[in-house]
Amino acid sequence: MTDIDPPGGHGRPAAPSVATDALARCVCVEPAKFAAAHWGRTPLLSRADELPNPAGFTDLLSPADADELLSRRGLRTPFLRIARDGQLVPAARFTGSGGAGAEIGDQVLDERVLELYAGGATLVLQGLHRTWPALIDFTRELGTAVGQPLQVNAYLTPAGNQGFATHYDTHDVFVLQVDGRKHWRIHPPVLPDPLEKQPWGGRADEVAATADGPAALDVVLAPGDALYLPRGWLHSAQAQESASLHLTVGVRALTRYAMVEELLALAAEDQRLRATLPFGTDLSDPDAIEPELTETVEALRDWLLRADPAAIAARLRQRAWPAARPAPIRPLAQAAALAALDADTRLAPRGGLRWRLAERGDRVALVLFDRTITLPASCAPAVRALLGGESVRVGDLPGLDDDADRLTLARRLLREAVLVPA
Repeated sequence: MTDIDPPGGHGRPAAPSVATDALARCVCVEPAKFAAAHWGRTPLLSRADELPNPAGFTDLLSPADADELLSRRGLRTPFLRIARDGQLVPAARFTGSGGAGAEIGDQVLDERVLELYAGGATLVLQGLHRTWPALIDFTRELGTAVGQPLQVNAYLTPAGNQGFATHYDTHDVFVLQVDGRKHWRIHPPVLPDPLEKQPWGGRADEVAATADGPAALDVVLAPGDALYLPRGWLHSAQAQESASLHLTVGVRALTRYAMVEELLALAAEDQRLRATLPFGTDLSDPDAIEPELTETVEALRDWLLRADPAAIAARLRQRAWPAARPAPIRPLAQAAALAALDADTRLAPRGGLRWRLAERGDRVALVLFDRTITLPASCAPAVRALLGGESVRVGDLPGLDDDADRLTLARRLLREAVLVPA
């Protein structure tokens, strides 16, 4: 089997200029310097006058946009959380039926949200990378630049209030201050590079003690400012003289531990590691366990030395690709394009789509984030042309004998949401 890489290489889309522009909105240094000096290592504060967009971040989500979501979009849990005095408010306090034709009881009730917010609670709009158009596009572009899946939440905090006590996140974040001012206190990690299974609550005493000490960074973010925090860095934030709105872009990066997990999953193929412990072994006796542990470690070491990077890459791909969806498609417009397709139609790849072509004898497999499409090997040149990043006229597709074959392939990939009308 032979893999044919897409333009970005190894399953990663080529990074267009909009992707580098998205990263430039979040950090005040060049991408190479950010990667070398800050990514996963140290915080980076970027003031508005050091960033390229003088309008700040209101184009991504403004306070009026947040009101729109809370009042007119039929928002449901878990797309809204509310926190007060460091604790989450039970969803039952702000959800209920939406009235006739919308009786399901998990819908956000604007009048109850008003009551809580006016009383000092922080509103957390979750999953905005799935619900708000400007953030859907921005998240996809920034995700392409950093090569990792992202999520976006918005935090709306009344003047003088603080939603959460000092804590750390198990993922890196970009904080984008949209409106108002917020005072941030940043402290070094008590657990560097925590995994998702290592949340701060298990180290609450250490977190509290460290938070009482001197801060590594003590700043007030104003509109247009940005802050990058690696996972594990302690932080708390309090709105100042007016209400605050900021976006938190979470980076759901894979770790070396994820590779360990996949290695162990594949280790089930090794017969020595599947062996049963001796009959009658006293599992509470370290002396009885020691020879078995020694044999197991030796077997595991031998197996790891034979580990196949391609197998690990395939398993990591299965983790990462579904976490970063490609650009949305419009089902009605897509269906209309299918009906109108002809040799003069120009098609382009779906934005942000990750893919691989694998040649398998007389077939070629197009591997996507959620499925695999198998086609005749003769289609490979045309598929590469269609997914190469530029729009292509169907009648110009290479490697196929006539327009009927070209239309059949184009129709298939349009229906599979691989392509979109250019």
